Amino acid sequence: MDDLRRRFGRLVMAHRKRAALTQEELAERAGVSVDTISKIEVGATGARFPMIERIATALNVDPAELFTAELPSGTLQRGAFRDLTVRLAGLSEPDLQWLTGVIDAALRNKS
Repeated sequence: MDDLRRRFGRLVMAHRKRAALTQEELAERAGVSVDTISKIEVGATGARFPMIERIATALNVDPAELFTAELPSGTLQRGAFRDLTVRLAGLSEPDLQWLTGVIDAALRNKS
């Protein structure tokens, strides 16, 4: 259960950062305390479905996205790829565009 709480918390944090929200802004949008958001993000506490729905609505994501990062094919990401996906989810659009350029350059040089 602790692993699920931590994964849920990391994904909440990643989506919050992607949306360029502070914990305070997310808490206000979701109608919960900043302390609750903080505890959720570090996996110190879980959340019941009504709160999960409010947090997902505040982040403008489907509630299921707060539990797993899935590939378009529907297969669950594992290991380093999943961890990288969660980290990327927390980046802003300009940062993602920059990183795409870096990856493209690195892959061109590898060929």
